[in-house]
Amino acid sequence: MSDFSVTLELPHPPSALFRFLADPRNRPLWQTSLKAVTDIDAGDPRPGMQWRDVTKVGIKPWMEITELTPYRVLGEAGTWRGVDGLLSLRFVKTQAGTRLTADGRLIGHGPFALAAAVSGRWAPETIRKDLLRASDVLAERPRG
Repeated sequence: MSDFSVTLELPHPPSALFRFLADPRNRPLWQTSLKAVTDIDAGDPRPGMQWRDVTKVGIKPWMEITELTPYRVLGEAGTWRGVDGLLSLRFVKTQAGTRLTADGRLIGHGPFALAAAVSGRWAPETIRKDLLRASDVLAERPRG
């Protein structure tokens, strides 16, 4: 098992950042490991919504929104073979935008325990870079 946490100060209001990150259809725009997102449940993001991430290396975890408190908390869980991942994003309004904290856990079962532990060592830096990329993509979008 591997736990990690990353906190960033981003120049967007919590509402805009939350809406962008909560929608699985936006993930390939900011998550560098993704090639596509498929099998997305219809409708707006909500607890229980599921989809499949398709990574550039061929891993295809099932993902699910586990918690959604608008503009405050976004939680998700993913599973692929013997690895489970949990991620919670917490949004706090600041004078300059949003303090975004990502808390996560990777859990490996059986022969996948080592893979989860190794991935957990890379996770904080990967998530930091991806969230900074999300901020850049959001900054490039027209407002409104």
